[in-house]
Amino acid sequence: MGAGMLTETAYAKINLALHVRRRREDGYHELETLFAFVDDGDRLSASPAEADRLTTHGEFASGIEDPFGNIVAKALSALPHAKGWAVELEKRLPVAAGLGGGSADAGAVFRMVERGHGLPDDWQARAATLGADVPACVLSVTCIGTGTGTDLVPIENDLACTPVLLVNPRVALTTGPVFKAWDGVDRGAMPSGSVRKVALEGRNDLEAPAIAICPVIAEVLAALSDTAPFLTRMSGSGATCFALYENEAQLQTAAEKLAKSHPGWWQMAGRLR
Repeated sequence: MGAGMLTETAYAKINLALHVRRRREDGYHELETLFAFVDDGDRLSASPAEADRLTTHGEFASGIEDPFGNIVAKALSALPHAKGWAVELEKRLPVAAGLGGGSADAGAVFRMVERGHGLPDDWQARAATLGADVPACVLSVTCIGTGTGTDLVPIENDLACTPVLLVNPRVALTTGPVFKAWDGVDRGAMPSGSVRKVALEGRNDLEAPAIAICPVIAEVLAALSDTAPFLTRMSGSGATCFALYENEAQLQTAAEKLAKSHPGWWQMAGRLR
Protein backbone atom coordinates (compact mmCIF):
# COMPACT_ATOMS: atom_id res chain seq x y z
CA MET A 1 0.00 0.00 0.00
CA GLY A 2 2.98 2.30 0.34
CA ALA A 3 3.50 4.61 3.28
CA GLY A 4 0.55 6.91 2.69
CA MET A 5 -3.02 6.83 3.75
CA LEU A 6 -5.81 5.77 1.39
CA THR A 7 -9.22 7.38 1.57
CA GLU A 8 -12.43 6.32 -0.13
CA THR A 9 -16.12 7.23 -0.08
CA ALA A 10 -18.61 4.39 0.40
CA TYR A 11 -21.18 5.71 -2.07
CA ALA A 12 -24.82 5.36 -1.02
CA LYS A 13 -26.63 2.84 -3.24
CA ILE A 14 -30.18 3.41 -4.34
CA ASN A 15 -32.51 1.20 -6.36
CA LEU A 16 -34.07 3.32 -9.08
CA ALA A 17 -36.33 0.30 -9.73
CA LEU A 18 -36.66 -3.03 -7.94
CA HIS A 19 -38.88 -5.75 -9.38
CA VAL A 20 -39.35 -8.94 -7.36
CA ARG A 21 -40.21 -11.74 -9.79
CA ARG A 22 -40.41 -14.93 -7.73
CA ARG A 23 -39.12 -16.76 -4.70
CA ARG A 24 -36.38 -19.23 -5.61
CA GLU A 25 -35.85 -22.79 -4.42
CA ASP A 26 -32.94 -21.59 -2.26
CA GLY A 27 -35.18 -19.16 -0.38
CA TYR A 28 -33.74 -16.08 -2.09
CA HIS A 29 -35.82 -13.97 -4.44
CA GLU A 30 -35.34 -13.55 -8.16
CA LEU A 31 -34.84 -9.82 -8.67
CA GLU A 32 -34.49 -7.28 -11.45
CA THR A 33 -33.08 -4.01 -10.21
CA LEU A 34 -31.49 -0.82 -11.45
CA PHE A 35 -28.70 0.20 -9.09
CA ALA A 36 -27.49 3.79 -9.00
CA PHE A 37 -25.07 5.53 -6.68
CA VAL A 38 -25.04 8.91 -4.97
CA ASP A 39 -21.77 10.89 -4.86
CA ASP A 40 -21.73 10.87 -1.03
CA GLY A 41 -21.90 8.32 1.76
CA ASP A 42 -19.73 6.84 4.48
CA ARG A 43 -16.04 7.77 4.51
CA LEU A 44 -13.18 5.35 5.01
CA SER A 45 -9.45 5.75 5.40
CA ALA A 46 -6.77 3.10 5.73
CA SER A 47 -3.16 3.31 6.85
CA PRO A 48 -0.48 0.64 7.35
CA ALA A 49 -0.56 -1.16 10.70
CA GLU A 50 0.84 -4.26 12.37
CA ALA A 51 -2.53 -6.01 12.11
CA ASP A 52 -5.94 -5.31 10.62
CA ARG A 53 -8.14 -3.20 12.84
CA LEU A 54 -11.29 -1.17 12.42
CA THR A 55 -12.41 1.91 14.31
CA THR A 56 -15.76 3.56 13.73
CA HIS A 57 -17.13 7.00 14.47
CA GLY A 58 -19.79 9.27 13.04
CA GLU A 59 -23.51 9.73 13.55
CA PHE A 60 -24.51 6.11 12.94
CA ALA A 61 -21.46 4.34 14.39
CA SER A 62 -23.51 3.08 17.34
CA GLY A 63 -25.82 1.22 14.94
CA ILE A 64 -23.00 -1.04 13.80
CA GLU A 65 -23.09 -4.34 15.60
CA ASP A 66 -22.43 -7.94 14.62
CA PRO A 67 -22.96 -9.35 12.11
CA PHE A 68 -23.53 -6.15 10.13
CA GLY A 69 -20.65 -4.11 11.46
CA ASN A 70 -17.99 -6.62 10.71
CA ILE A 71 -18.59 -6.55 6.97
CA VAL A 72 -15.60 -4.17 6.70
CA ALA A 73 -13.42 -6.59 8.67
CA LYS A 74 -14.75 -9.45 6.53
CA ALA A 75 -13.95 -7.51 3.36
CA LEU A 76 -10.39 -7.00 4.61
CA SER A 77 -9.93 -10.66 5.40
CA ALA A 78 -11.49 -11.69 2.07
CA LEU A 79 -8.68 -9.98 0.17
CA PRO A 80 -4.91 -10.41 0.13
CA HIS A 81 -3.14 -7.26 1.31
CA ALA A 82 0.33 -6.58 2.60
CA LYS A 83 0.79 -6.45 6.38
CA GLY A 84 -2.14 -4.97 8.30
CA TRP A 85 -4.48 -2.08 7.66
CA ALA A 86 -5.90 0.25 10.26
CA VAL A 87 -9.25 1.24 8.79
CA GLU A 88 -11.25 4.15 10.10
CA LEU A 89 -14.93 4.28 9.16
CA GLU A 90 -16.98 7.43 9.48
CA LYS A 91 -20.54 6.07 9.48
CA ARG A 92 -22.64 8.81 7.87
CA LEU A 93 -25.36 6.58 6.36
CA PRO A 94 -28.10 5.10 8.53
CA VAL A 95 -27.91 1.35 9.17
CA ALA A 96 -30.58 -1.08 7.84
CA ALA A 97 -31.85 1.69 5.58
CA GLY A 98 -31.97 0.33 2.01
CA LEU A 99 -28.84 2.29 1.04
CA GLY A 100 -26.47 -0.66 1.01
CA GLY A 101 -24.45 1.06 3.74
CA GLY A 102 -22.55 -2.02 4.92
CA SER A 103 -22.17 -3.24 1.35
CA ALA A 104 -20.94 0.20 0.29
CA ASP A 105 -18.36 0.13 3.10
CA ALA A 106 -17.16 -3.29 1.92
CA GLY A 107 -17.07 -2.01 -1.67
CA ALA A 108 -14.90 0.91 -0.56
CA VAL A 109 -12.46 -1.54 1.09
CA PHE A 110 -12.24 -3.47 -2.20
CA ARG A 111 -11.47 -0.22 -4.07
CA MET A 112 -8.77 0.71 -1.54
CA VAL A 113 -7.17 -2.72 -1.91
CA GLU A 114 -7.39 -2.33 -5.69
CA ARG A 115 -5.54 1.01 -5.48
CA GLY A 116 -3.05 -0.42 -3.00
CA HIS A 117 -2.01 -3.42 -5.07
CA GLY A 118 -4.80 -4.73 -7.27
CA LEU A 119 -7.65 -7.18 -6.77
CA PRO A 120 -7.54 -10.94 -7.31
CA ASP A 121 -9.23 -12.23 -10.49
CA ASP A 122 -12.06 -13.79 -8.49
CA TRP A 123 -12.85 -10.57 -6.60
CA GLN A 124 -16.52 -10.63 -7.71
CA ALA A 125 -17.10 -14.08 -6.18
CA ARG A 126 -15.35 -12.94 -3.00
CA ALA A 127 -17.51 -9.81 -2.90
CA ALA A 128 -20.73 -11.81 -3.43
CA THR A 129 -19.97 -13.98 -0.38
CA LEU A 130 -20.17 -10.82 1.76
CA GLY A 131 -23.63 -9.80 0.51
CA ALA A 132 -25.77 -9.61 -2.61
CA ASP A 133 -25.19 -5.85 -3.04
CA VAL A 134 -21.42 -5.91 -2.50
CA PRO A 135 -20.29 -6.59 -6.12
CA ALA A 136 -22.42 -3.65 -7.33
CA CYS A 137 -21.03 -1.46 -4.55
CA VAL A 138 -17.43 -2.31 -5.48
CA LEU A 139 -18.07 -0.91 -8.97
CA SER A 140 -20.38 1.87 -7.70
CA VAL A 141 -21.56 2.56 -11.25
CA THR A 142 -25.12 2.42 -12.53
CA CYS A 143 -25.95 -1.15 -13.45
CA ILE A 144 -28.75 -3.61 -13.91
CA GLY A 145 -28.75 -6.44 -11.41
CA THR A 146 -30.50 -9.77 -11.95
CA GLY A 147 -30.56 -13.11 -10.16
CA THR A 148 -30.34 -12.21 -6.47
CA GLY A 149 -28.93 -8.86 -7.57
CA THR A 150 -25.36 -10.11 -8.05
CA ASP A 151 -25.40 -10.60 -11.85
CA LEU A 152 -24.48 -7.13 -13.05
CA VAL A 153 -24.49 -5.36 -16.38
CA PRO A 154 -23.31 -1.72 -16.33
CA ILE A 155 -25.59 0.68 -18.20
CA GLU A 156 -24.82 4.17 -19.46
CA ASN A 157 -26.42 6.60 -17.03
CA ASP A 158 -28.39 9.35 -18.72
CA LEU A 159 -29.36 10.52 -15.22
CA ALA A 160 -25.72 11.12 -14.18
CA CYS A 161 -25.35 14.33 -12.12
CA THR A 162 -29.10 14.43 -11.39
CA PRO A 163 -29.70 16.12 -8.01
CA VAL A 164 -30.99 13.57 -5.47
CA LEU A 165 -32.31 13.90 -1.92
CA LEU A 166 -32.20 10.90 0.42
CA VAL A 167 -34.54 10.91 3.42
CA ASN A 168 -34.80 8.36 6.21
CA PRO A 169 -37.28 8.65 9.11
CA ARG A 170 -34.63 7.23 11.46
CA VAL A 171 -36.37 3.88 11.61
CA ALA A 172 -34.18 0.82 11.02
CA LEU A 173 -35.83 -1.78 8.79
CA THR A 174 -34.13 -5.12 8.18
CA THR A 175 -34.50 -6.73 4.78
CA GLY A 176 -35.76 -10.18 5.84
CA PRO A 177 -39.20 -9.23 7.21
CA VAL A 178 -39.88 -6.96 4.20
CA PHE A 179 -39.26 -9.78 1.70
CA LYS A 180 -41.35 -12.07 3.92
CA ALA A 181 -44.25 -9.59 3.78
CA TRP A 182 -44.12 -9.40 -0.05
CA ASP A 183 -47.39 -10.83 -1.41
CA GLY A 184 -45.69 -13.11 -3.95
CA VAL A 185 -47.39 -11.52 -6.95
CA ASP A 186 -45.13 -11.12 -10.01
CA ARG A 187 -46.08 -7.69 -11.35
CA GLY A 188 -43.95 -8.04 -14.46
CA ALA A 189 -40.46 -7.45 -15.75
CA MET A 190 -38.46 -4.29 -15.31
CA PRO A 191 -38.80 -2.15 -18.45
CA SER A 192 -35.84 -1.89 -20.81
CA GLY A 193 -34.36 1.28 -22.26
CA SER A 194 -32.47 4.23 -20.82
CA VAL A 195 -31.88 4.67 -17.09
CA ARG A 196 -34.41 7.52 -17.05
CA LYS A 197 -37.02 5.36 -18.80
CA VAL A 198 -36.49 2.36 -16.49
CA ALA A 199 -36.61 4.61 -13.42
CA LEU A 200 -39.78 6.42 -14.48
CA GLU A 201 -41.64 3.33 -15.73
CA GLY A 202 -40.33 0.89 -13.13
CA ARG A 203 -41.39 0.39 -9.52
CA ASN A 204 -40.21 -0.93 -6.17
CA ASP A 205 -42.17 -4.06 -5.32
CA LEU A 206 -40.97 -3.91 -1.72
CA GLU A 207 -42.60 -0.51 -1.11
CA ALA A 208 -46.02 -1.91 -0.11
CA PRO A 209 -44.72 -4.61 2.28
CA ALA A 210 -42.26 -2.11 3.81
CA ILE A 211 -45.05 0.42 4.40
CA ALA A 212 -47.18 -2.34 6.00
CA ILE A 213 -44.39 -2.92 8.54
CA CYS A 214 -43.25 0.70 8.82
CA PRO A 215 -46.14 3.11 7.95
CA VAL A 216 -44.00 6.26 8.30
CA ILE A 217 -42.44 5.38 4.91
CA ALA A 218 -45.72 6.49 3.29
CA GLU A 219 -45.33 9.86 5.07
CA VAL A 220 -41.78 10.22 3.76
CA LEU A 221 -42.89 9.46 0.19
CA ALA A 222 -45.79 11.92 0.48
CA ALA A 223 -43.55 14.66 1.90
CA LEU A 224 -41.00 14.15 -0.89
CA SER A 225 -43.72 14.11 -3.56
CA ASP A 226 -44.75 17.56 -2.31
CA THR A 227 -41.38 19.04 -3.29
CA ALA A 228 -41.81 18.87 -7.10
CA PRO A 229 -39.40 16.02 -7.91
CA PHE A 230 -39.69 14.14 -11.20
CA LEU A 231 -39.40 10.83 -9.34
CA THR A 232 -39.95 9.69 -5.74
CA ARG A 233 -39.43 6.11 -4.63
CA MET A 234 -38.33 3.98 -1.71
CA SER A 235 -34.84 2.48 -2.02
CA GLY A 236 -34.19 -1.23 -1.57
CA SER A 237 -36.19 -2.67 1.32
CA GLY A 238 -36.48 0.76 2.97
CA ALA A 239 -36.94 2.79 5.00
CA THR A 240 -34.92 5.37 3.03
CA CYS A 241 -36.73 7.12 0.18
CA PHE A 242 -35.27 9.33 -2.53
CA ALA A 243 -36.42 12.11 -4.80
CA LEU A 244 -34.82 13.16 -8.10
CA TYR A 245 -34.94 16.79 -9.24
CA GLU A 246 -34.37 18.57 -12.54
CA ASN A 247 -32.01 21.12 -10.98
CA GLU A 248 -29.99 22.02 -7.90
CA ALA A 249 -32.29 24.89 -6.87
CA GLN A 250 -35.27 22.53 -6.59
CA LEU A 251 -33.18 20.17 -4.50
CA GLN A 252 -32.08 22.92 -2.10
CA THR A 253 -35.65 24.17 -1.71
CA ALA A 254 -36.86 20.63 -1.02
CA ALA A 255 -34.10 19.93 1.51
CA GLU A 256 -34.88 23.15 3.42
CA LYS A 257 -38.63 22.50 3.34
CA LEU A 258 -38.23 18.99 4.75
CA ALA A 259 -35.69 20.08 7.37
CA LYS A 260 -38.32 22.53 8.65
CA SER A 261 -41.38 20.26 8.43
CA HIS A 262 -39.66 17.08 9.67
CA PRO A 263 -36.54 18.10 11.61
CA GLY A 264 -36.22 14.59 13.06
CA TRP A 265 -35.71 12.92 9.70
CA TRP A 266 -32.20 12.22 8.36
CA GLN A 267 -31.38 13.59 4.95
CA MET A 268 -28.43 13.66 2.56
CA ALA A 269 -28.31 15.64 -0.67
CA GLY A 270 -26.06 14.81 -3.59
CA ARG A 271 -25.96 13.90 -7.24
CA LEU A 272 -26.18 10.59 -9.05
CA ARG A 273 -22.77 9.29 -10.14
